[in-house]
Amino acid sequence: MNSGDNQKYLWQSADWPQWSFASATLMPLLSEANLERGKLLGAIQTLGFKLAEETSLRTLTSDVVKSSEIEGEHLNNDVVRSSLARKLGLNIGGLVPSSRQVDGVVEMILDATQKHTQPLTHARLFGWHAALFPNSYSGMHKITTAAYRTDADGPMQVVSGGIGHETVHYEAPPASIIADEMQLFLDWFNQSPDTDPLLKAGLAHLWFVSLHPFEDGNGRIARAIGDMALAKADQLAQRFYSLSTQIQLERENYYLQLEMAQKGNMDITNWLHWFLSCLLRAIQQANRDLKGVVYLTQASQRSPNGALNERQMKMLNRLMHNFEGHLTTGKWATLAKCSTDTALRDVNELVEIGVLAKAGDSKRAAHYVLTWA
Repeated sequence: MNSGDNQKYLWQSADWPQWSFASATLMPLLSEANLERGKLLGAIQTLGFKLAEETSLRTLTSDVVKSSEIEGEHLNNDVVRSSLARKLGLNIGGLVPSSRQVDGVVEMILDATQKHTQPLTHARLFGWHAALFPNSYSGMHKITTAAYRTDADGPMQVVSGGIGHETVHYEAPPASIIADEMQLFLDWFNQSPDTDPLLKAGLAHLWFVSLHPFEDGNGRIARAIGDMALAKADQLAQRFYSLSTQIQLERENYYLQLEMAQKGNMDITNWLHWFLSCLLRAIQQANRDLKGVVYLTQASQRSPNGALNERQMKMLNRLMHNFEGHLTTGKWATLAKCSTDTALRDVNELVEIGVLAKAGDSKRAAHYVLTWA
């Protein structure tokens, strides 16, 4: 490796890959993240099997959709949910057909999380890569799958901007050393934890994307490796918080933090601080969502029919997750694809059992709000 004045990227450091970080600086954030994670996993135990299963399915669906979205690829939420349900053997309604592309992403995430106790190997990573690109094409471009990159078309670079106005954000190590570098990474990842599991997840993410071993799909595989590390930390095959969902919300900062770390030195305190902060926000959101799940369950039990109908459950879920504007019966009818009379009956029932409350100073401004919010 190069060093001194010639160093532009961290893998060129004479100390590569001897990572370092200031434990004392990270400790308060690490403690808070572990505390929130403990609260979440403890609360999950009180849900009951069926509700925990549904919560995990919702989390995994978001994880798959958002991890792809970070890379600019948009997957249909219902298709991903159906693919996950089939592969998990879950009996849910409304299943829709899925594609090889969606099934491949789902298979990778499930292999990473459900088999987190098994070693991560070259062959396993090749299997993930083949699953991501079942036709050996990334968009219109044919790529090498189930193998590390060859750099046949030049160095592996992370580039933005149009032709003639490109900005190179990062250049990965040459293909000639990738197999050896990946072996070092895998040996470290598979050994007994020598750092806190949450820090290990953050380091694994940075290390893998810095190697950038494949022609494409490195970001999604890096996040799958992170999910695997977090599943190891939780000692659970099910997932109840989604780091990829939070990363998508902070996408610009995510890429900025990666670029700064990859152009820095082997002290990655700043990267780990950002990673832990992002993870903490993901877990805190999961805790809020879990309260919503419990609330909906209790509300359903208060319904005169013994359960809320599908329209009511879907609309209440939307209200709990960044619903835009005011909820009116007209908007309910439009979003739930039902008549205004049906919407009015749905809303009135929720008002009667105390889930919704009428708001607004006049008939024209009348709308409904969640009492829980």
